Amino acid sequence: MSGYVIAIDQGTTSTRAIVFDDRFQIKGVAQQEFTQHFPRSGWVEHDPEDIWNSVVDTVKGALADASLSASDIAAIGITNQRETVLIWDRETGKPIHNAIVWQDRRTTDICRKLVADVAEPMITEKTGLIVDPYFSGTKIAWMLDHVSGARAKAEAGKLAFGTVDSFLLSRLTGGKMHATDATNACRTLLFDISAHDWDDELLRLLNVPRALMPEVKDCDAEFGVTDASLFGAAIPVLGMAGDQHAATLGQACFTPGMLKSTYGTGCFAVLNTGTERVPSNNRLLTTIAYRLGGETTYALEGSIFIAGAAVQWLRDGLKLIDRADVTGPMATKADPDQDVYLVPAFTGLGAPWWDAEARGAIYGLTRKTGPEELARAALEAVCYQTADLLSAMKKDWPKAGDTVLRVDGGMVASDYTMQRLADILDAPVDRPVVLETTALGAAWLAGQKAGVWPDREGFAARWRLERQFTPQMDAVTRGRKLAGWADAVKRTLTR
Repeated sequence: MSGYVIAIDQGTTSTRAIVFDDRFQIKGVAQQEFTQHFPRSGWVEHDPEDIWNSVVDTVKGALADASLSASDIAAIGITNQRETVLIWDRETGKPIHNAIVWQDRRTTDICRKLVADVAEPMITEKTGLIVDPYFSGTKIAWMLDHVSGARAKAEAGKLAFGTVDSFLLSRLTGGKMHATDATNACRTLLFDISAHDWDDELLRLLNVPRALMPEVKDCDAEFGVTDASLFGAAIPVLGMAGDQHAATLGQACFTPGMLKSTYGTGCFAVLNTGTERVPSNNRLLTTIAYRLGGETTYALEGSIFIAGAAVQWLRDGLKLIDRADVTGPMATKADPDQDVYLVPAFTGLGAPWWDAEARGAIYGLTRKTGPEELARAALEAVCYQTADLLSAMKKDWPKAGDTVLRVDGGMVASDYTMQRLADILDAPVDRPVVLETTALGAAWLAGQKAGVWPDREGFAARWRLERQFTPQMDAVTRGRKLAGWADAVKRTLTR
């Protein structure tokens, strides 16, 4: 059988399809951006047909780029933006509403009521999550309550809920499969991560009918085959994981204590805690890292809502730059005597603060502040937020020790940002040869399930380091900068 595998990486602002060969080399790639919709302040939506069309187009494009046909592909792996919500008609496959994106804050009032009703401790005990609009459950409830006739149809079993992976799987298989994997399920506020099932008490709490929910499978399961008319031949779908979980796999973080952080639109740090489900006393998330062959591996996760999106804001909002890659060179020219802090709470603050109502702020501006200082502040904000996450992780799980951080995502191409990250963390930062680790993780799930890629041990042995960044900043400077950041965050928090 061919060793070629396709990874569908369906992200927040774009979709990529990548063809890997059995040596994990990229043979073909296609990427397509799609429109972001902001119907109200704090609301973020995607047109589901934009998502679907971008997937079909990029898979075809990646095959063409690799000079391959669908019959050359052993399997497909899917990875996706996680908490984004879709509901569609089971018979027609047509969504009842635009997808509500993970960044969306419209359910803040629902979350506030859950907290006021003292429901959060029970939710956290079952799911490992905190109550926040970030997660899928309250978005499902909102959609059922605001789309005419939706609740009655859902209760009658005529509608299907899914995160993006589940929606794509339904479309890819011609409506034959309604399933998700454990990593996406565990981000809904509705899945008990110890019992490994949708929880009836949580479903009642959010008034979500069980008939709406997909089957939950392992990450390396048989998810059906694609409709042959889509790409010219049927292709098995043999892997599925949320983007941060796929990146954890792609970074070969299979051993407890290993840590990865992905820097894309947001930033997500995941610490493997093995079979131990570690509760957090520092507002981190206890989550499923992955589930393979029926065995669950847990993790602590810290979620930062805005990372690369801050650079996009400099480009698209302030019009200060034309391209994201100019920010590093600009930052090197920034005035070292100015400590300018950007707290990028454009859609609230994530871990460890979880303040849904906080909004972005800039501190330390002077008459001398210019584009260079703002570029540095946007890049440094990612480093400071990562430092907050790592500090919280070490408090929750002292076994974490002095773990080296493996990094991936679009921002890690910036040498400036990675060096500054090592400086602020006072820890080594490892950048791999293959930066597309999210897609690689999805591809590995599918490839090893198909029997054409190596198992965990073989895959981990072939992980390769491109460059390690080691701390260069003196302790006094680091301490001053971190103190300034802590003060900026304190001034920004609303609670």
